Amino acid sequence: MEVKKLAEDAIEQLLLIEESHFVDLKAAAIAPSKLSRTLSAFANTSGGEIYLGIEEEDTLEGKVRKWNGFIDQEAANAFFQVIEANATLSTVCRAEFLASTSCAGFVLHFTIFKSREIVFATDGRAYVRRSAQSLPVSDEQALERLRYDKGVKSFEDELLDVALDEVTNSTIIIEFMLDVIPTGEPEDWLKKQRVILNERPTVAGVLLFSDLPQATLAKRSAIKILRYQTKSDAERDFLVFDPITVEGPLYNLIYDAVDKVKEIIEGIEKLGANGMERIQYPPEALHEILTNAVLHRNYNVASDVQVRIFDNRVEIESPGRLPGHVTTNNIISTQFARNPKLVRLVNKFQNPPNKDVGEGLNTAFEAMNKLRLKKPIIIETDNSVVVTLRHESLGSPEQLVMEYLNQNDQITNAIGRELTGITSENTMKSVFYRLRDTKQIEQVKEIGKKPAWRRIPT
Repeated sequence: MEVKKLAEDAIEQLLLIEESHFVDLKAAAIAPSKLSRTLSAFANTSGGEIYLGIEEEDTLEGKVRKWNGFIDQEAANAFFQVIEANATLSTVCRAEFLASTSCAGFVLHFTIFKSREIVFATDGRAYVRRSAQSLPVSDEQALERLRYDKGVKSFEDELLDVALDEVTNSTIIIEFMLDVIPTGEPEDWLKKQRVILNERPTVAGVLLFSDLPQATLAKRSAIKILRYQTKSDAERDFLVFDPITVEGPLYNLIYDAVDKVKEIIEGIEKLGANGMERIQYPPEALHEILTNAVLHRNYNVASDVQVRIFDNRVEIESPGRLPGHVTTNNIISTQFARNPKLVRLVNKFQNPPNKDVGEGLNTAFEAMNKLRLKKPIIIETDNSVVVTLRHESLGSPEQLVMEYLNQNDQITNAIGRELTGITSENTMKSVFYRLRDTKQIEQVKEIGKKPAWRRIPT
């Protein structure tokens, strides 16, 4: 087993690590069966790290951590036996020993990756990580939610109590058959695609081939679009108009929602070097991220996809956590289809929304870069994935200020914040001060007016 020697400063940093959603520290005396709960929690959620051999002592000054590792590597064998006995856990867990010249024993460092399957602890229960806690999955209903969450089971295969002609005699299926399979019969073809089972349509069948899936799958099959605006520096964003709900079969839903979002964005203006300029986001980035949100969401979660349009960003929220082994760190380089039937069948439509299957997010990142905008931000919450497209230039704040002063005589703090996307007045001041210190701009003070800055004449 690999042994990594730590320098004194690295040991100090290790002892100061905050336990969190991704990190846990345990004493070497912990029972292997108890540690298996933390291993299960990390594997079932987003992955994480465990440092085994770090103790906490209560002192007059509060809790103090100390390094107290295993006497030798063999002393940790019981923990490896627990891992090897769990076929799933053994494939997602990596271990190394940490050593120090000044501290006794070896600390065992586990790195646990997110698993495709549900990992159970030695007590037969599955655990999930919430903040700095490893919590048991309480009952069968919660375990079922975890199966859907991880993509072990897909809600797209659930059967629905609706009439067959909801999908066999709809406008969308008739148009699809004429365009794609003109000699086929809708019912026979749908059964072959396994979106009709036991004479009942599946969720995937209704989402794709019902003219109005939202009547059957309420609150989990539409897209809601919200437009927020900032009234002034001191006020929060407020809703400009009532949320817009876009409905329809999945193919139409994606294209109609993208068109509506683009229409709203085209009406937004932002101050630029040459005055008020229309906001621009790459259409392909909006299309690809919205397509991903619809195709890869967890349809077991009773919530619609949301698109929130702000003055300086667009947020697209897809219900459900990332499936399988996918994390925010590897999402660009890995693939895992939570809803494989949806992904495969919508690709059969003419001009499919997922034309380049597996390349959606890469396309979005490249499109943002071409417009010299910062790359999208992807975060995972307890119940959803949010992708944020920022209308922020790749140029530094200092560069944006100087470009503005190439076309304008003066710039104020408020204008600077609008240009750069900086929200803090003090942070914007720091940008001005750096330019002042390099003798590029100087402050202008006029009675009755807020201080401004101008380029130093050459």
